[in-house]
Amino acid sequence: MRTYEELLTFIEEENVEFIRLAYFDVFGRQKNIAIMAGELERAMRFGISIDGSAIAGFGVDIRSDLFLRPDPSTLAIVPWRPTDGRVCRMFCDICYSDGTLFECDTRKILKDAVKTAAAAGADVKFGSEMEFYVFCRDDEGRVTDRPIDQAGYMDVEPLDGGENLRRDISYALVEMGITPESSHHERGPGQMEIDFRYSDPVAAADNTSTVKWAIRSICASGGYYADFSPKPLRGKPGSGMHLNISVHDRRGEIDEELTDAFMAGILRHIREITLFLNPFASSYERFGRMEAPRYVSWAYQNRSQLIRVPADPSPMPVPILICPLPFSSTRALRGSGKDCRRRSLWTSTSTKLTKQ
Repeated sequence: MRTYEELLTFIEEENVEFIRLAYFDVFGRQKNIAIMAGELERAMRFGISIDGSAIAGFGVDIRSDLFLRPDPSTLAIVPWRPTDGRVCRMFCDICYSDGTLFECDTRKILKDAVKTAAAAGADVKFGSEMEFYVFCRDDEGRVTDRPIDQAGYMDVEPLDGGENLRRDISYALVEMGITPESSHHERGPGQMEIDFRYSDPVAAADNTSTVKWAIRSICASGGYYADFSPKPLRGKPGSGMHLNISVHDRRGEIDEELTDAFMAGILRHIREITLFLNPFASSYERFGRMEAPRYVSWAYQNRSQLIRVPADPSPMPVPILICPLPFSSTRALRGSGKDCRRRSLWTSTSTKLTKQ
C-alpha cells in the first residue's frame, strides 16, 4: 500500500491534476466526485463529504452526511483522459463523520465477508469473464440496435469488427494495473468477451467495475456503445458474467473438501442469489438457452450447467454464471459457501448430461 508521500510523488511525476473518488450504490453502479490534486491531503485525513440521501439504497435521510475516504492501494491513472493535466481514480470507503464505516457500503460488506470466510479457514479467489455487445451510433450520436459486426465465436478480422476495440481496452487496462488474460469475439453479432485472472474478492470486484467503466468509455470515444444488459437482441445469445472461483485452505492450497462445501452452499442458496443478482426481466429470457443454465445443478465440463468444474490442469476453478453486480455477487457467493461449510453440507452427484 502506498504512503501519502508516495501518492504525492506519483501525482507529481504523472502530472495528475484531478482525482476521481469512486464508490458504489447498492445496485453496483459506480459513482464519483472529482477533486483537485491539492485536496488529496484533506480527503485522506478527513474524507470528502457527499449527500447519502441522494444515493439509491443508502436510506440515510437522517444522517445523510457521509464521507469518502480514499483507498491508496486503488490509485490508477485514467488513460483515456487527456495527458495534460491527467486524471487518476481511487476507490473509497464510505464513513460517517466520526470515522465509523457506513453499513451499506458494498466494499465494507464484502470485506466483512472476506474476514468471516478467513476465520472459517477459506481463502477464495475470483476471476471474471465479462461478456458485452457493441452497438453503432447514428449520425446524431444516438444508440442504435445495429451491432458493430455480424461475426461469430472467435472469428477474426475482417469479420470481427471489435478487434481494435478490444486491443485498445486491453492496453488501457494494463496501464491501470489490470492485466487481461484473453479476449475474443463471442457467439452473438457484435458480442465480445474479455477474461481476467484470479485475485482476492475486493480486488476482483474493484477490477470488474473498472473494466466495465473502461469498456464503456473507450467504446464511446470510438463512436460505439457497449451494452452489458442480459439480452439486448432477441433470438441472439445473451450476455452474462462467469465467475471462476478457486477455494484455498489456510496453507494456500486447493482444498477439495472446502470446494465441495462451497459449491453446496451456492446450490443451496442460488434461488435467493438469482433473484438478487438478476434484477431485470431480460435476465430470465437467457435461462435455459445457448449455454445459460436452466437447472440448479453442477457438472464436470458441461457448459449448460449452473456450476461447471472444467477440464484444466491448473488448480481447479468453479465457473458460475451470474449477473454483473461485482460487490454483491462476490459477497453473496462467499456467504453461501461459508454457510454450507458451517452446516457441513456437501454437493450431490454431478449432473451427467451431454445435451440440454
